[in-house]
Amino acid sequence: MALKFPRDLSAWQQWQANSKPEQRVKNLLRKLKGRQEQNIVSCAVSGILHMNHPEPELLIVLESTSPTSVVSLLRPVEYLKNPRVAVIAPMNVEEFLPSGSWRVQELDTDALTRQRGVKVVLAAGHYLPLGSAIYRNAQKMGWEFIVVQHGLMTPFAPPLPENSTLLAFSDADGDFWRSGREDITVHTVGSQLFYEAAQKPKVDIESIDSTPVFLGQMHGAELPRLSFARAGYKFCLNHGAIYRPHPSEKDKLSLITHKLWGQRGITVDTSAIPLNEMTHPVVSIFSTGVLEAAIRGIPSWVYHPKPEPWLIEFWERYGMNRWGDSPTEPPVQPRTVPADTIARIIAEKLEK
Repeated sequence: MALKFPRDLSAWQQWQANSKPEQRVKNLLRKLKGRQEQNIVSCAVSGILHMNHPEPELLIVLESTSPTSVVSLLRPVEYLKNPRVAVIAPMNVEEFLPSGSWRVQELDTDALTRQRGVKVVLAAGHYLPLGSAIYRNAQKMGWEFIVVQHGLMTPFAPPLPENSTLLAFSDADGDFWRSGREDITVHTVGSQLFYEAAQKPKVDIESIDSTPVFLGQMHGAELPRLSFARAGYKFCLNHGAIYRPHPSEKDKLSLITHKLWGQRGITVDTSAIPLNEMTHPVVSIFSTGVLEAAIRGIPSWVYHPKPEPWLIEFWERYGMNRWGDSPTEPPVQPRTVPADTIARIIAEKLEK
């Protein structure tokens, strides 16, 4: 199995924009108002540039401050010797940067072509505004473009930029995301997020609550909303589980769904307790939280009453066990810290 859109970014963007009924309605309203959205590949973008040196060699594109993005893209800087780095983001991200003196300024991405010294770009891809703009500049300037995997891969992931280097969690993920393309160079480095989680003490089995928690994903585009909802509702109803909404389940339809479920006896978790502090068994359709729980020593499973073929392949690729089987085993960790491996790859490219 491979990506649905292995090369065509425009096709992926069109699918993404119309993947949910509510999104299709919003797009239609925009068109009726004469506000056609531009393709982000062609948009000029401004960002906040953070530099620890007046002539940085490495440019990092940080489009999100989620834990997965921060550890995947910024942690390697800590393993570089005398790093000359610039970080561009949609907002000020000083609080997430490695220690050091950082100069901060607003900058149009096109102005980066006047920035001396840049040789390598590190990003999560070129499918969001900043990554897209920086990739255009990289093509103009001859900068090497490196993509770091920061999440689990489904067939609906965006395609990789042409002639880029991919730093993947595993050989299987590298092959999956490359999807047969010959212009992509792949290195397996592991997941920094998982590696750091594996270094922490595991949860005492005696402290684990018997009530499972189902991790919601109704915000996702990979399955119809009804499919996500049916799976969560059926599992919680049949097994007395707690439903934990995804942080993105804040739209009106999701909130109405949560309220209806609560009226039917399902406990909806509205607490602010971080997932990595919970001690309940974890169940989800394909959330990263299943593997994170397994790493912590928490029993975890995946569940869907009628899984599609790609979902079964996904479960198998990540070693996620179905509800009713033995709990999911924690993923095997590499011997070398992934961030260190990434730093070494960057250093080799900077020396060229």
